[in-house]
Amino acid sequence: MSDTLSYELADNGVATVTLHEDGTQTVNEILIAELTACLTALSHNPRLRAIVLTAKGSDFCTGQDARWQARILEHDQDHHFDEALELARLLQLIDRMPVPTIARVHGQTVGVGVGLIACCDLIVAHRDSRFAIPEVRTGLVPAMIGPYLITQIGVSAARRYLLTGETFGADTARQLGLVHEIGGNDAELDQWISNWIAAVLQNGPHALLTAKRLIASVAHRPIDDAMNSDLAHRLAHLHRHPEAKEGIHAQLESRLPHWRSPQA
Repeated sequence: MSDTLSYELADNGVATVTLHEDGTQTVNEILIAELTACLTALSHNPRLRAIVLTAKGSDFCTGQDARWQARILEHDQDHHFDEALELARLLQLIDRMPVPTIARVHGQTVGVGVGLIACCDLIVAHRDSRFAIPEVRTGLVPAMIGPYLITQIGVSAARRYLLTGETFGADTARQLGLVHEIGGNDAELDQWISNWIAAVLQNGPHALLTAKRLIASVAHRPIDDAMNSDLAHRLAHLHRHPEAKEGIHAQLESRLPHWRSPQA
């Protein structure tokens, strides 16, 4: 446990990372550093199969800490650059985690909080959740979260919500693709998490990593000869991997592959 978060790695390889141990539901340089360290350590754990990102308190994340932003104003441009780069590295780390990442969202999710969930693979939100990207209202822009947000909701929706800073609810978030499912209460949120984890644990860990890399590689690229060659190379390489051999032989022999338990 750190000042800003806690985490637990269960026997099934699912890690739950809980933000805001200190009760502060905003993001500052301490949370960025500690979340980066936590996720980096987890990413190197061979037991890791999935990550659930959740939060304590009434909100998932209410954006950047205003006191932190005020402190940044006291520094020069080089310091601003370094701080922004630390956030960029955290977002990239979440986006490139070697296992599926699941966000469990409730209350308000604002600014960089929206960026955190946009980097996750699966997102379930409470029906009463509210979302906003209001940086323009303080004379700023959501630069570091922009690429992930635009990938998630598209250019047209980004034009609207980045330029107006307006708040939108869970139903709109689902329509935009920012949220995949909505739950009416904690039990429904937890059920979606359980369903997704059960599905993930049936799948080969290396195949999941490769699938995530495939999505990132082919997004926004033309389907041309270069892409087809790249995909064929990926598939040919994957067929030579021990996990694929185990999975195919398990199917032929009507047994479970080694990464699945009978309960999975």
